[in-house]
Amino acid sequence: MPGVGEVCAGRLRRVFPRSSLLHQSERRVAWGSSDSLCHLARSKVRQLRVLPPAQYAGFMILPSLAQIREAQTVVYRHMPPTAQYSWPLINDRLRSEAWIKHENHTPVGAFKLRGALVYMDWLKQTQPDIKGAVAATRGNHGQGVGMAARLAGLRAVIVVPHGNSIDKNRAMLAQGVELVENGQDFQESLEFARRLAQDLGFAMVDSFHERLVMGTATYALEFFEGAPGLDTVYVPIGLGSSICGVSAARNALGLKTEIVGVVAAGSPSYSLSFQQHKVVEAPAQTAIADGLACRTPNSREMDVIWDNVDSIVEVSDEEIASAMRAIYEDTHNLAEGAGASGLAGALKEKDLLHGKRIGIVLTGGNVDRNAYAEVLAGGAPSDE
Repeated sequence: MPGVGEVCAGRLRRVFPRSSLLHQSERRVAWGSSDSLCHLARSKVRQLRVLPPAQYAGFMILPSLAQIREAQTVVYRHMPPTAQYSWPLINDRLRSEAWIKHENHTPVGAFKLRGALVYMDWLKQTQPDIKGAVAATRGNHGQGVGMAARLAGLRAVIVVPHGNSIDKNRAMLAQGVELVENGQDFQESLEFARRLAQDLGFAMVDSFHERLVMGTATYALEFFEGAPGLDTVYVPIGLGSSICGVSAARNALGLKTEIVGVVAAGSPSYSLSFQQHKVVEAPAQTAIADGLACRTPNSREMDVIWDNVDSIVEVSDEEIASAMRAIYEDTHNLAEGAGASGLAGALKEKDLLHGKRIGIVLTGGNVDRNAYAEVLAGGAPSDE
């Protein structure tokens, strides 16, 4: 089998506003459907999308409660559940009761480990002869895949764009990954990683996959069962596994909690796709939230978002930086840009939240020292 360097050398040569949305079964009408029978039938989709685990990986199907609990048994072999707390100073800022899910407390500092553990467990069962896995990342996905692959006895090859975070690269290397730099942004790295996986005969671990959703649903199940009843939950959207996992857990428990996605204003592909009900490519230009930088959404993930998410709010880099400072000042937790965007979204909509109990997912705390120092000093990192 060729080495990674040999293969790489060869490769290198050749927003709806929330007030305008209708709830649950009515949501399809807001997208312009005049066929009420069709829209009512489609609104029942999430009640029907449950298949046995053996069939799961071939379709975009949200996991059942039994599947999520089974995934928890895999995750808990390597990490405990993370905490959810209601912080009084955060509540004062929002003028509402808020609960924060602390996925910054996992062994890799972000929620991504959960899905990677579930994926590698499934991969070893279904492809016992597989030798390794390839992933493209800006950091957290690579750390999760790296740790999960190491625990499963597999090689992990991680592709990052040029100029990627030095701190995140170091963290991935510490997990034992083979790091490859290729591409000017995540999308170019992803395309290269897919070709590389094929050349090496390794599994390609995309940032969105049903097994990853099963993993992220484990934190959501903890959140919904550990916090008092939540009226609304704010979830950052990077490549979609997190918000799909929250949707899965909400549906599995039969709750009516509204789900609000949060994206960076400089990377609006998801909000544009949500509004236009089609996949829309857009520039990914956020300088502070690389975990939210996506040019092209996944179409299967968008189906889940259209079916389950109530609205998507865009937040600026300055609003994200302000939320990072707020989390530090009010809770003394570290939050990276993407991780703080859930709070940024809630703060932007705080006038809509009076009398509500809300959930905020703090997806990760892996922020570079220099960038964080700039944020704490009152600024926001820029590309300049």
